[in-house]
Amino acid sequence: MKNEPLYLAFLVYFNRDRDYFECHEVMEELWLAQQSDPLYKGLLQIAVGLFHFRYGNVIGARKMLLSAVERLKPYPIDSLGIDLGKLRSEAALYAAKLEAYKQSPFTHYDLTIDIIDPELREAVELASAHISPNIPQRRRPMRGPKHEQRRQG
Repeated sequence: MKNEPLYLAFLVYFNRDRDYFECHEVMEELWLAQQSDPLYKGLLQIAVGLFHFRYGNVIGARKMLLSAVERLKPYPIDSLGIDLGKLRSEAALYAAKLEAYKQSPFTHYDLTIDIIDPELREAVELASAHISPNIPQRRRPMRGPKHEQRRQG
């Protein structure tokens, strides 16, 4: 499943564009297609958590990241060709920082999903050439033309 087009798009939007809203859109489609597999839901929740914090929703961001960490715990650290162990650890640290946000505020920062499978890394690079960034990025739920294209194709 690691070379599935929606998964490749998720990785491009996450790592290249930092477009967490679009990450949610593509991963939600994949999650539903995979019979609501918790692994995909956990990845989706990390993107949603980062999206929430970027736009000031500290409580929502913390809840999403904590939920993602719990949901991803049962999976091997190299699931889906990524360093899932590192991502889980970074998401847990982010959630802990958000817990203390009132006492120690900080600026939003992005996470990167390390791609450890060479075949997947190459597939993401190839997919990246065909995936246009959303400029400007969306700040609220709204189905756009890319969503319609994916649904038709």
